[in-house]
Amino acid sequence: MRLKNVEHGHREPEKSMLEQMQAMRGEQLPLPDIIRMLLYRPELFGTPFSICLEEIMHGPSEWSVGERELFAAFVSRKNQCPF
Repeated sequence: MRLKNVEHGHREPEKSMLEQMQAMRGEQLPLPDIIRMLLYRPELFGTPFSICLEEIMHGPSEWSVGERELFAAFVSRKNQCPF
């Protein structure tokens, strides 16, 4: 399910940033949804999520960073979510 606000409701400068990123990728490659989500109200979701993700992926663990990346890719695939 896509929320219209997350698709088109970004504030400036996030809206400009998304437009620049899309221009660099070209029209054939849409931006990943996670990018749109991270930039929609970043103070509520983007920044806290990014901090948590950094800790999970690079913090102390019995698993290597590569193993954690592989697990993330596998879960994304199972959820039919482009990684």
